[in-house]
Amino acid sequence: MTSWNQLSTVDFVASVALSKDDVVDVKRKPNATIEKLPDKVLLNIFSYLTHREICRMARVCRKWRLIAYDTRLWKSVSLRPEISGLHVGSLEALLALISIRFGPSLRYIELPIELITHTVLHELSNKCPNLTHMLLDFSTAMQLHDFSEMQAFPTKLKYMVICLSEVIFMEGFMRKIYNFINGLEILHLIGTYEKVEEEEEEIYEVINVHKLKGATPNLRVINLYGINFIDDSHIDAFSSNCIQLECLAVNFCNKVTGSTLKTLFQRSRRLKCLLMNQTSLISEHVMAVEWEKVSLQELDISATDLSTECLVDMLTRIPNLRFLSAGQLNGFNDTVLKSWMEMGNPRNLIALDLEASDNLSDDALYKFLSRHGQQLSGLVLSGMPHITDQLWMSVMPILNNARILVMGTPERLGVNIHVDQLMDGIANNLPRLERLELRWDPQNLRFSDKSQKAIDILRVKCLKLRCLVLNDGRYYEIVKANFERADRNTVVRTSTSSRVSNYYLLGNYKDLVFN
Repeated sequence: MTSWNQLSTVDFVASVALSKDDVVDVKRKPNATIEKLPDKVLLNIFSYLTHREICRMARVCRKWRLIAYDTRLWKSVSLRPEISGLHVGSLEALLALISIRFGPSLRYIELPIELITHTVLHELSNKCPNLTHMLLDFSTAMQLHDFSEMQAFPTKLKYMVICLSEVIFMEGFMRKIYNFINGLEILHLIGTYEKVEEEEEEIYEVINVHKLKGATPNLRVINLYGINFIDDSHIDAFSSNCIQLECLAVNFCNKVTGSTLKTLFQRSRRLKCLLMNQTSLISEHVMAVEWEKVSLQELDISATDLSTECLVDMLTRIPNLRFLSAGQLNGFNDTVLKSWMEMGNPRNLIALDLEASDNLSDDALYKFLSRHGQQLSGLVLSGMPHITDQLWMSVMPILNNARILVMGTPERLGVNIHVDQLMDGIANNLPRLERLELRWDPQNLRFSDKSQKAIDILRVKCLKLRCLVLNDGRYYEIVKANFERADRNTVVRTSTSSRVSNYYLLGNYKDLVFN
């Protein structure tokens, strides 16, 4: 049996969960231990733990076991062990969990392919009436279970993620659930873009989008991520039936050319967010859209090879753009930025991403930021070797409302970046900063023996800073150690495991997140 004195995780969380008065009161009582806490306080402490940790806590004593099995701690459950979820050894064990531990409290569940059976889905629909969010992971499937006898499925789902397989056709399963999912508001279909090998293989349409759209008329958010068979006809299909559509994301669907965009906006009058990163947009199709009539506020056209003419035409006609991601575009140059300022309406812009826009000069960027920098909450100017700390220092006083900044390039530069001066400028000008990423090569960062003072000022003045990403190196170790001494252990991260993006500022960001 584990001693409660050894449970450092619980001790740490207890200090978070208890109020200051409670902590003081405990310190005054020499015999006070965590065992003396009321059940409701222990329950609150346990709520900060992962389910793996909760299961370990259940082995401490009978009292903790009862608290660990409280259904209120099991509202959101992942059963995918490869993504920090619980491992369930058998279907029988899962069925027991659903009945005993999950019950009416369950709101969200993630299931891997081996646990997606008609028996499990029937039990979820029967024992978990408040289940509204579900993820079904078929991505590693080589064969589906038999769903011919499936007669029940959760009926209150508002959010569903389906991770597709490259080779398994889903129609046998989908046909069984069409009658149960007409209340869906958020749908994620996740493809195999990140798993595709360079060799060309035959592409299969493993899910029938044209039938699926008929069963989901209430969708507000559609995310089709990295699906190799998705093309413009599938966008047209969804737009023909989903009049509530607010957000459409087709990132990394390289068969999308934009030929149905005009129809999409004519049908989906509420569409405010369109994300088309790394698609195959054709400039002529994009220019055919009646941009001056759209309600669009958020747009991602990164890495799409649109022409300069197309970019000028589009940006000068969209009336109310708040979010623009247009990185990795050779056509985005000084002419585009100048035309947008003079003939367009960037006055409502709060987020701008121009990553790797090598044809933009620092002079054009300075003029744009001088006029509109104060309104920006997010700015990404990374991947451009000619944009150094000098430009950032000159515009820093203007960017006083920024919450997200990404700067620097991993390429080795011929000049050095004076990072102490940069940190000092950030600390003194950006009190609202929440996320910061410096992508410069560690060999280009120059700092002195007094760099701790600049880091201290940053840490003390930017109290909202929750994420600071740096390339692994000596400066990263110095900054990380500084923040850890102040008990801010999760702030400093390496670029190998974290990346900062303006996507946090999207209106539907929480709906677009999938695991």
